[in-house]
Amino acid sequence: MSNAEVSPRDRLIVALDFPGVAAAEALVWQLGDDVGFYKIGLELTIAGGLDFAGELIKSGKRVFLDLKLHDIGTTVEKATAAAAERGVSLLTVHAYPQTLEAAARGAQGSPLKVLGVTVLTSYDDADLAAAGYAAGVEETVRRRAASAREAGVAGVICAPTDAAMVRAILGPSGLVVTPGVRPAGAEVGDQKRIATPSDARRAGADMIVVGRPITAAPEPLAAARAIIAELAGA
Repeated sequence: MSNAEVSPRDRLIVALDFPGVAAAEALVWQLGDDVGFYKIGLELTIAGGLDFAGELIKSGKRVFLDLKLHDIGTTVEKATAAAAERGVSLLTVHAYPQTLEAAARGAQGSPLKVLGVTVLTSYDDADLAAAGYAAGVEETVRRRAASAREAGVAGVICAPTDAAMVRAILGPSGLVVTPGVRPAGAEVGDQKRIATPSDARRAGADMIVVGRPITAAPEPLAAARAIIAELAGA
């Protein structure tokens, strides 16, 4: 199935950013069949999330393991291969050339899609400068997207405000996934480079990651359905 043929439901990834499995499990039960794709990040992973990921996969859900791997090549390659063996659909690694190349080797021959992390959505030019990067956000994202393309991974994860630029670099077949998505009127939280679901989709995002606008909503199912409807109309 091409990126253009993905249904609106499958373009939404709900971020299970919870301190424990019980809360994540309760939300998945509440969302039912309306949501089929979930992100498990560092917090939940440490709190039993890997076993929970296996349960989700067995139940027919898809899992995005957002670990942002970055280590020596052998370690990244083996960790990526382990994620593939678990049936994970998406895995993030930092978009450094050696790391990307190692992850590509680890995922080879499996359905796992590796995404290179460009610049976190909570960072801006000042944050990169404070970390010692001479280039700003735009140039850093551009370089890392090009590195992901050259390494042969599936695509990148980037801010929705960078999606159009990244799409131009990756071409039509590259996978562009965007966090930092907020429906109109939602709280920004700790994000700095955000967009609405429809704007992210129109900019070239294949899938969007949404956490608190759904998980902290008074009615999470209604919030998820509204976002899916917005994606359908984008």
